[in-house]
Amino acid sequence: MTALGTVSQLPMVRRTEAGVYLDAGALGEVLLPRRYVPADAGPGKLVEAFVYRDSEDRLVATTERPSACVGGFACMTVRDVVPDVGAFLDWGLSKDLLLPYREQGSPVRIGQRVVVAVCLDGRTDRIIASTRIDRHFGTDMPALKEGQEVAALVWARTDLGWKVIVDGAWRGLLFGDASTAALRVGQTVRAWVRQVREDRKVDLALDPAGYQRVAPLAEQVMAALAASGGRLEIDDDSPPAAIRARFGASKKAFKQALGALFRERKIEFTKPGIRATK
Repeated sequence: MTALGTVSQLPMVRRTEAGVYLDAGALGEVLLPRRYVPADAGPGKLVEAFVYRDSEDRLVATTERPSACVGGFACMTVRDVVPDVGAFLDWGLSKDLLLPYREQGSPVRIGQRVVVAVCLDGRTDRIIASTRIDRHFGTDMPALKEGQEVAALVWARTDLGWKVIVDGAWRGLLFGDASTAALRVGQTVRAWVRQVREDRKVDLALDPAGYQRVAPLAEQVMAALAASGGRLEIDDDSPPAAIRARFGASKKAFKQALGALFRERKIEFTKPGIRATK
């Protein structure tokens, strides 16, 4: 079923000077403007299109892809701010997305990157953005298990760490420590599920637990040593940010991997740095 603010496979119905009309089911026939019409257009041909409202409030289709559909979340850049109206965001379409003032937790500025929920405005039936993220999560229990790798979109800082959106659907928390210090709002990172709580919130970490974390990282260190002639200027005394930038791991995980390699006599510490043993 085709819905406003979603991407669907829609059949072509008829061609006009302005473009072709697509059958959007309950929404009726929707114009796909000429600039988006495929070269092999013809009656019955399916087109993957996004349906939204143009500046004159008419339903229209496009083959462009927005950063997020209705019900989704994304980080977008503020293109303009209009007094008494709100902000306009770049979401990948020729027409910018409105972020009304009433949907802003705090005022935004031109050029700022903000994480928003994309939703339908109950007053106008238009697609809008909202920075009030907490209002837009579903009520289903997250279909996740402990140790599962997920994508986490960072959207707010708290005293405990970072609030994140897990796999584009669920509320999560990355607990703050040295490894999370370099994160920023709008960044998407790999994370691993620590637990799914009864309140549907997901606790996360930036590294997999136990040997699942150490063994791949140890292999990564050995590969880096091989590529650099057997020596690296980084070790367990290096700053967490440098370790994260080089290996995508926390300092704790890196120290565990180096410890495992040292016990296996595959490396030695040169302080600073490490060297592969012969």
